Amino acid sequence: MDNKSAFNVSQYDENVRKVIPLYDEIYQQIFSLINAYCGDKKISVLDTGCGTGTFGLKACECLNLSELVLCDPSEKMLADAKIKLADKPCTFMNIGSENLDFENEFDVVTAIQSHHYFDKATREKAVANCFKALKNGGIFICFENTAPFSETGKNIMLKRLESFGIQAGRTPDEVKFHSARYGKEFFPITISEHLELLNKTGFRISELFWHSYMQSGFYAIKQP
Repeated sequence: MDNKSAFNVSQYDENVRKVIPLYDEIYQQIFSLINAYCGDKKISVLDTGCGTGTFGLKACECLNLSELVLCDPSEKMLADAKIKLADKPCTFMNIGSENLDFENEFDVVTAIQSHHYFDKATREKAVANCFKALKNGGIFICFENTAPFSETGKNIMLKRLESFGIQAGRTPDEVKFHSARYGKEFFPITISEHLELLNKTGFRISELFWHSYMQSGFYAIKQP
């Protein structure tokens, strides 16, 4: 495997929509939020865990950018992103959010379906690095797999996802394999734990703004 997702890079774009319901809606929600918060002003944006560059391509189309930096720990993911954004003005870095070293540089920092691969300590470090990378008044946006509050809730959610996967064209073995990764290869935390982490990191404002199946979207604003 050339990244921490369930798919090789060559399969990622094709298969992710079979695993994450409303995948494209996630990006619409993100850009709606950025535009609502930032307006028409020029903004600097850091996308951590950029994958194959889906967010970066849409950012070039939807935002008034002064700077766009795309980071990912997978060299193969970055190679695909570079092809997708070959004619776009952006910078690529082969690094994960747990190792970022920016300070007070960006208006927007995003982490889309990436931090749930971390253990508790590494997740905290990654979020702290995103906080540090933001300017005062900057906004951090993350979408993550989140955990239900009970074992019953988890079982129901996984069954719903398996049903979605079958309807999207996956095999029964494939959907069972994906469910088996829960808690072993990716490590969801609850919505409450996400908000607690954002507050603990130092964000003065933190909100849940979207939720569907296992995916939740959060934003947090850095204030002096």
